[in-house]
Amino acid sequence: QVQLVESGGGLVQAGGSLRLSCAASGGIFSIFVMGWYRQAPGKQRELTATITGGGSTNYADSVKGRFTISRDNAKNTVNLQMNSLKPEDTAVYYCYARVPVLGGSEYWGQGTQVTVSS
Repeated sequence: QVQLVESGGGLVQAGGSLRLSCAASGGIFSIFVMGWYRQAPGKQRELTATITGGGSTNYADSVKGRFTISRDNAKNTVNLQMNSLKPEDTAVYYCYARVPVLGGSEYWGQGTQVTVSS
């Protein structure tokens, strides 16, 4: 069973930076599409950024140019560097993994809170 454990959330002032990390275990990490989703209070969970096993990335328009997703297949980790944070980035951030085949299994971490104060 794949397990995802996030770390690195917290409270930061607007304009500041945070780095989220997700450690994966229990699967062939290098083939997974990995990503970060976020859910703000009263809103639906939304894609923030994804990265394929080969390193191709995709970002939500709202975070392009400010957030960077990366992965280390040797360490089974995926990171999200968040710069120039805004109050609207406040959300619970969830690590996500998906086996990249039709109907492939999906896995979620428990989430880590990011709060950006104005």
